[in-house]
Amino acid sequence: MGTLDLNSDLGESFGRWELGDDQAMLGLVSSANVACGFHAGDPSTLRRTCAGAAANGVVVGAQVAYADLAGFGRRFIDVPPSDLANDVVYQLGALEAMCRVTGTAVRYVKPHGALYNAT
Repeated sequence: MGTLDLNSDLGESFGRWELGDDQAMLGLVSSANVACGFHAGDPSTLRRTCAGAAANGVVVGAQVAYADLAGFGRRFIDVPPSDLANDVVYQLGALEAMCRVTGTAVRYVKPHGALYNAT
């Protein structure tokens, strides 16, 4: 019998705005697409989500997006490819840093919203 990866988008809260119950979800999923701050998430949310993932043995993936907090990453933004590449590397670096201080690592990348549709 094979295995099933139960996956969810997490880490999307921002400041006082809470979206979903990340800690409860981390008890259910086997992998989490963690928002990297450009469409949702903030440093404290990223760190808390990564810590919860590490504690629950959940694989962390980077959910990268266009710089579109107001549109939740759902709007296409026409940026030069080199700028977009830098934005993606920046987001990966932020999440990887939070993973390292919480005892885990980024294992995959999943584009979010309009970036997913453009790739």
